[in-house]
Amino acid sequence: MIRINKAVVGAGAAGLMAALTAARAGKQVTLIEKNRAPGRKLNITGKGRCNVTNDCDVTAFLENVVSNPKFLYAALHALPPQAMIALLEQGGLKTKTERGRRVFPESDRASDVTDFLVTACRRAGVEFVRAAVQGLVLENGAVTGLRINGETVGCDSVIVATGGLSYPQTGSTGDGYAWARAAGHTVVPPQPSLVPLNAAGDFCRACMGLSLKNVRLSFRTADGRELYDETGEMLFTHFGVSGPVVLSASAYLRGRYPCELYIDLKPALSAEALDRRLLRDFSENANRDFINALDALLPQKLIAPFVSLTGIDPRKKVHEITREERRALLQKLKALHLTITSPRPIAEAIVTAGGVDVREVDPKTMRSKKVQNLLFAGEVLDVDAYTGGYNLQIAFSTGYLAGQNC
Repeated sequence: MIRINKAVVGAGAAGLMAALTAARAGKQVTLIEKNRAPGRKLNITGKGRCNVTNDCDVTAFLENVVSNPKFLYAALHALPPQAMIALLEQGGLKTKTERGRRVFPESDRASDVTDFLVTACRRAGVEFVRAAVQGLVLENGAVTGLRINGETVGCDSVIVATGGLSYPQTGSTGDGYAWARAAGHTVVPPQPSLVPLNAAGDFCRACMGLSLKNVRLSFRTADGRELYDETGEMLFTHFGVSGPVVLSASAYLRGRYPCELYIDLKPALSAEALDRRLLRDFSENANRDFINALDALLPQKLIAPFVSLTGIDPRKKVHEITREERRALLQKLKALHLTITSPRPIAEAIVTAGGVDVREVDPKTMRSKKVQNLLFAGEVLDVDAYTGGYNLQIAFSTGYLAGQNC
């Protein structure tokens, strides 16, 4: 029987880091990847720019973790964001920090991060093998090998870093979940996180492609209970809404659909101040049609769909608009209402929530508590965070800890 020493399955962010860490510790490592090239999903992160981490301390980092933050305490102390930045910089890959402490490669090319990690792995002695793993070989409560291309390959330990179900075209097809279940682990049902949202009606389609900055989004239950409230950037799409604030909200809204979204288009102005602004604009455009009097207030693409929501005749002269109509207009500007029906499919999500139950994994080593010589790292675990570099850092930190302890 063919035999290898330490096997890492999955050459994404977590797998590459696990293999690199183990190899630098003097271990013989084989990194097995079913795709033609490593880091396929890593190459498309951050819209191809790769938001590699977030330059914050561990306390601030954990405040941005949605699922099981305490589980990550040891991993983040083993490889905090600053250590990840230093690893890249010392290896010759320059980084830069942008708004929200988001760290990117200076080149703005995600492929540079992948190339750096692959090259570092090769220099450390990692053997790369392209193969499809069918499952784990389990004997007497321990992993003793892998089933690869129909054959059994013996190994001393296995790190499962196969990712979740997001972007399945990159190879994240949930293989690790089935292997974990076969080993006796509980898998928290996967669901989409950091994902765009579907909205009822035709309003969003009419505004498709329009991006709004500095708007306030408030998500509420049908009876008005607040679920999420944040100011930032959003995007209208043919199916609903997307953009940074929407993606972050989706991590918090799990299982709370349908819900109501209220968009404050002018959050910097109080209702009173905005009413004074309306009166001033109306005075300056008194003899114009209503639909032609909003250019200074709203983006052009938003005007016609927005006017249709107000119920005011678009060809009505501004000086004919009643106080009640102006108040209705004001209310729409401060609380444009959409009903969010559901998230987009998990295949469109940036991150998969759910995964291997972390109560069954040692947080100090990433080792399985149920099966010897089995470790987990990255998105296959039930840990996820908001957008901003946190999820990639989780992959790097858990991969690092797994690589140390395989």
